[in-house]
Amino acid sequence: MAIDRRSLLLGTLAAVGCQPALRLTGAQAAEAARDVAFVSAAKRGKSAFSVLLLSANGGIVREIPLTARGHDVALHGPSGHAVVFARRPGTFAVAFDINRASEPQIFTARDDRHFYGHGAFSNDGRLLYVSENDIPGARGVVGIYDVLAGYKKIGEHPSHGLGPHEIILLRDGKTLAIANGGLDTVPEAGRENLNLDAMEPSLTFVDCATGELKAKHTLAAELKQLSIRHIAADTNGLIWFGAQWEGAPSETPQLIGSAGLSRGLKLIAPPVTEAPDLKGYIGSMSASLDGTIIAASAPKAGRVAYLDAASGAIKAISDLKDACGIAGEHDDTFAATSGFGILRHEHAGAKVISETTLADIAFDNHLRRWG
Repeated sequence: MAIDRRSLLLGTLAAVGCQPALRLTGAQAAEAARDVAFVSAAKRGKSAFSVLLLSANGGIVREIPLTARGHDVALHGPSGHAVVFARRPGTFAVAFDINRASEPQIFTARDDRHFYGHGAFSNDGRLLYVSENDIPGARGVVGIYDVLAGYKKIGEHPSHGLGPHEIILLRDGKTLAIANGGLDTVPEAGRENLNLDAMEPSLTFVDCATGELKAKHTLAAELKQLSIRHIAADTNGLIWFGAQWEGAPSETPQLIGSAGLSRGLKLIAPPVTEAPDLKGYIGSMSASLDGTIIAASAPKAGRVAYLDAASGAIKAISDLKDACGIAGEHDDTFAATSGFGILRHEHAGAKVISETTLADIAFDNHLRRWG
């Protein structure tokens, strides 16, 4: 059945308009914003969805309701702009301000497009780049939205691949790194992947102003079912990716690798000793603030793997049931969230610093550090 996007938009507006936190005064909102350390989509109870603005110890500073499940959140620090995207293959996004309790703005994908759950702001915060599917064309695109014009879509570039998922803006402020998962989906079919036998995963580097392809790296034919989904940049400019294996479980390859503008895809080497099984699924990637350590969460396995960015070697693996959200903090510490409402701080050596459980909360796949 086709999605009624007008009803979705009106329903989202109604839900967001009921949020009491939006009635904070300017001074109250500014004071509350100083406590925000993390942002994540989440599920509350059996059927309620929202975006949570969290303090470092897991306290809920502010909550913005959603009518359906959210996925990732794009943040722009200098302006306070934030956007949460619907889970793939969703069609709505909700923009809000971290620093002010103003009413959120809701925008939707065009009728012949759907979102893949991720986006990234330009350095000046005036543009938002969003991973999308050109449904009739069966190709990936990056939608370009004018933030100051109320998130009006003003154009798009090809992602130069199929099924673009996470996109990040590199430090040069000019290049987008795009994880093309290689999967074709449509809203009417829900989460069903329509082309498992003809997948084309890739990692592309695209000029954000012109859409020019700077580099495209693909996997070997025998790895075509290794869907590249999530990425993070290290201190040397390499992009680290986490993949999800869509092939036979008995043939699962390494799930983590890296590439650069002038260096092709390279999977990490198997560890010298037998490492715990990551169950064919990496859910999120993050780098430490200095870019020297890479973290990869494996929610199906209930584990987080920490890698040395210089060598690509696994430093440690920690256990956290249904762990998926991961965010680099100061020094060698990371914050991780789980579908069981846990917010944990731990060293990359897998030594737990602190852990808090939020009752009736199931964190979604991604955790973003604020500030």
